[in-house]
Amino acid sequence: MITLKNVVLRRGAKVLLDGASCTINPGEKVGLVGRNGAGKSSLFRLLDGTLHEDKGDFSVPAHWRMAQVAQDMPETDMPATQFVIEGDVSLMHARAEVQAAEDSGDGERMAHAYMALHDAGEHDAAARAQALILGLGFRTSELERPVDSFSGGWRMRLQLARALMCPSELLLLDEPTNHLDLDALVWLEAWLKRYEGTLLVISHDREFLDAVTDVTLHIHGAQLTRYGGNYSRFEDMRAEQMTLQQAAFERQQEKMAHLQKFIDRFKAKASKAKQAQSRVKALERMEKIGPVLADAEFSFEFAEPQSLPNPMLAMADVDFGYPAAEPGGEPATIVRGVSRSVLAGQRIGILGANGQGKSTVVKTIARDLTPLAGQITEGKGLNIGYFAQQELDVLRPADTPLEHMIRLAKDCTAQGRLAGQPTREQDLRNFLGNFNFGGDQVKQAVGSMSGGEKARLVLCMIVWQRPNLLLLDEPTNHLDLATREALSVALNEFEGTVMLVSHDRALLRAVCDEFWLVSRGGIAPFDGDLDDYQRYLLDVAKQQREAQRQEQRAPQTAAPPAQAPERKRQDAQRRQQANEKTRPLRKELEHTEQRMAELGQEKERLERAMGEPMSPAEMADAGRRLKAVNEENDALESRWLELQEAIEASRA
Repeated sequence: MITLKNVVLRRGAKVLLDGASCTINPGEKVGLVGRNGAGKSSLFRLLDGTLHEDKGDFSVPAHWRMAQVAQDMPETDMPATQFVIEGDVSLMHARAEVQAAEDSGDGERMAHAYMALHDAGEHDAAARAQALILGLGFRTSELERPVDSFSGGWRMRLQLARALMCPSELLLLDEPTNHLDLDALVWLEAWLKRYEGTLLVISHDREFLDAVTDVTLHIHGAQLTRYGGNYSRFEDMRAEQMTLQQAAFERQQEKMAHLQKFIDRFKAKASKAKQAQSRVKALERMEKIGPVLADAEFSFEFAEPQSLPNPMLAMADVDFGYPAAEPGGEPATIVRGVSRSVLAGQRIGILGANGQGKSTVVKTIARDLTPLAGQITEGKGLNIGYFAQQELDVLRPADTPLEHMIRLAKDCTAQGRLAGQPTREQDLRNFLGNFNFGGDQVKQAVGSMSGGEKARLVLCMIVWQRPNLLLLDEPTNHLDLATREALSVALNEFEGTVMLVSHDRALLRAVCDEFWLVSRGGIAPFDGDLDDYQRYLLDVAKQQREAQRQEQRAPQTAAPPAQAPERKRQDAQRRQQANEKTRPLRKELEHTEQRMAELGQEKERLERAMGEPMSPAEMADAGRRLKAVNEENDALESRWLELQEAIEASRA
């Protein structure tokens, strides 16, 4: 088990833990909670050995293997699958030992090395890695893409997959949900529920914590308090504890006042001196109960919109997507033929699996993208407040919050859309103060701020503009629980229209009263709640996995639907041409599948033989052959995918 006994932990002059004690048992799933700056990430650094306790006793079982998500952004042209496989440090060590054994020529060492390689999971490493990658929202076609060809958020997903790939008895996850869509989040929850080791997770997603954890560890006042139960249970228990503490504090204050009154009254009388002195000592010995100091709450509100057009906007046969990358090229259409209206006062949650086009739809409504077809008609006086996923990157790192607000006020004035808010510098300072930017913080460079502070600044700038339509695309990625709660309250009191994309189910439940589902190139109302949608996502993922397995076992082309004679003849002619073109590819594909089947049988035979008693020389030979079989099979699988894609491209 993990034990901390009277631990003192400092970062610079700041004391993060002061005589803290707790125990974490094997197999427990622990949510680590506390205010920003309380020391949650520093406790992780203590656990992983980066920091050391200043006083007290701390221990983690020496034989426990630990996995955690690396925070650095990977810069490598290694294929995604191989990058994740290399997260399995046991497998990498076994591979290195096999290479060293072969170089040494020691047959017995080779035999042991190949057995260790087999035990480390060499035979299914690629399959395990790809299951993690696909579960976190990547497409099959991206499995062999270079890591550095992905954006930052997707590379962090690969870092998460790499951590999950590593066999471990202790898994540390610091905000693992920040870069995930709801479908990937649901998959991660299911994976963590099956994880058999000890889990410590820092998260500001309360529903994620409720689903995954069974113990809550609260850092408050440089102390660690353990609560049995998930985050919701922790909130209930802490509220009860605070009520009891406040009552005990008030009773003690009454008793102390009574003692002090006696002392003050009789300390000058000789006949009562001993009794007075006795009460002075009793007062000094009394262990003081502290008053309840509740965390300072953060709150804000959206000003009443200057107008509420109805409808806010109307979409007529709109295609959403991206323009052609090159002149004369084809645009990339993602969602087609949408005809819907957005009315005043609606609160719409936009759902959809990763890659279906949620953000593309929101960007188009926000005017960042132009519709590829159809028309979007805006209501008179429409004023959009848009929080984009990449909004934090748009802030100027060298500028201060005050400079951002001054520039925003000037831009709105120049464009004739002044929001009716005061624009004097002092007024802007006061407005920033409502979002906890006070004193010198208004002149602090944004680049030195945390992600949560940047997100608060973006919210501040949106609120100042007094929008009547809010488009929020993953607004909570960098917000702590208190700010998420404040956003939820503000959105519920907002009189305009809200369109929200988020993986934070607590926010979706609190704010949205209807849902749109972006799926299969279209948008339709989703009849059901978030629990129904979660079941829908799991069913879709299951169907996709089954379809991929069937495709790999027996790739076939579906029969075309019934068509008119002329169309039928043209299609038949096209199919014949495609068949002629793909005949060499299909022939190679057939040979590849045949060889893969042969290798599969040989691999099974070798693994069975290695489980039986044999001499070191025979074991080494079998190990070398198994390695060769695996390498040839990996190469054939890659070629099989290339052939499949080439055939599909030709048919298309």
